[in-house]
Amino acid sequence: MKRMDILTEALVLKAAGYGENDRVLTLLTASQGRITAGIKGVRKAGAKLKYAAQPFCFAQYSLALKGSRYTVTNCSECESFYDLQQDIVKYYAGCVVLEVANNLTYEGADCTEMLLRCVKTLTAICQNEDTAIIRYLMDTLRDSGYGLLPDKCEICGKSLVDADKLRIDLDTGAFTCYDCGDGVGTSGSTYNLLRFLDGRSYDETRINEDAKKRALKLIRRYASYKMGMEIKSLDEYIQLL
Repeated sequence: MKRMDILTEALVLKAAGYGENDRVLTLLTASQGRITAGIKGVRKAGAKLKYAAQPFCFAQYSLALKGSRYTVTNCSECESFYDLQQDIVKYYAGCVVLEVANNLTYEGADCTEMLLRCVKTLTAICQNEDTAIIRYLMDTLRDSGYGLLPDKCEICGKSLVDADKLRIDLDTGAFTCYDCGDGVGTSGSTYNLLRFLDGRSYDETRINEDAKKRALKLIRRYASYKMGMEIKSLDEYIQLL
């Protein structure tokens, strides 16, 4: 069977032990999408490519393709996102990025945008951007066809920027006045934070300390309702905030 050699930038989404010394990697690539590749001998002490078999490793991978199986033959690291390993909150934020990407990608798809978004978000987390995960989730939901719509009330057309309480329709992702709709209740603080992250006008004075955590809980509920996607690492991240 003929072997084909491939050179591609990839982000390690998952790494599982295989046999005594090997690992099986789930890699996110731009042109091949999410692929599985074996990497040999990396569980040995002092293994040359040990770094290449760790989640969060973003690198240029040399892959041998034989039949339908990829094997890592070499690797040149671009970024390890080392800071994620030194802080438990950052670590779980990074895990959210990898878990969502793993759930929403598949082999053979063009994942250029997702790969760039993952790398950008992991960089932002390392730089202490505390809204990076919310922005990542909002952008990813939107590109999957389930964007939140933080605009005026869908029913009466009134601006919601000054509202203390409002609702979101989980079927449409649209917001309404609290008395107009019958969706899930949320706060004006959360709403204004979502508007800010969506590049819309917002009232900065209405965003309080709880807005980030509330926004994450709302997005978690929305993602679960619309896509059946349970993000386990997001639960851990919210608990740590």
